[in-house]
Amino acid sequence: MTNSMRLWAIDAVRGAAIAGVVFFHFVWDLEFTGFIAGVANHPLWLAFGRSLAGTFMILVGVGLVLADRAGFQPSSYFIRLAKIAASAAAITVVTWYVLPGTFIYFGILHAIAAATLIGTLFLRARAWTCLLGGIAVFSMPMLWRSTIFDTRWLAWIGFAEQVPPSNDFVPIFPWVGLTLMGVAVAKWLLSADLNTSFANLLAAGKPARLLVWMGRHSLAIYLLHQPILLGIIVPLSWLAQR
Repeated sequence: MTNSMRLWAIDAVRGAAIAGVVFFHFVWDLEFTGFIAGVANHPLWLAFGRSLAGTFMILVGVGLVLADRAGFQPSSYFIRLAKIAASAAAITVVTWYVLPGTFIYFGILHAIAAATLIGTLFLRARAWTCLLGGIAVFSMPMLWRSTIFDTRWLAWIGFAEQVPPSNDFVPIFPWVGLTLMGVAVAKWLLSADLNTSFANLLAAGKPARLLVWMGRHSLAIYLLHQPILLGIIVPLSWLAQR
């Protein structure tokens, strides 16, 4: 998608979401290192984290529709998909080495890669078809689960009774349902002149422009923020324990 076709509002929402992820992990790191207690595993805090994941999954669908306005561009599509898939694989390898008992075998980047492929199949479908497909994918795990899926080899699909432990788990069902809903919403709103109206808002202040910048570099921020945070917080926790 060219810069002229990109909706700044979508970048800003993505930027706000990645800022939320950084803050979420900052609190998790503080609790992991003993600076605070009783926050990172609180149901409300976990719900906040899930809402961030949901936002990213919806934006995958929206982004697919917006990118498709110029026609399918195989090179840019597959390069971006390869970057996401490679990043997901790297996170799996690193977390397996650092935290083998709870390594990330299907986290948000894995889900985004899968949602990109599945969402692409719906780009020529009607908005109502996408919405109904999204509702179906989102609802199915609430209606049926099986112990057959209680292994890491199958839990990623989304029907496990007991999910194997992981520090980040975003299975296809129900999360890709949100992507299909995002495709539907984007199809309905595509004719709205969101880019122009939001550009006026961006001109009013630097915070909005910062969010846009963060949204356009969200993958890099996601990959780098935890090593940076832990690189600062862990040494501070060692000093505090002396």
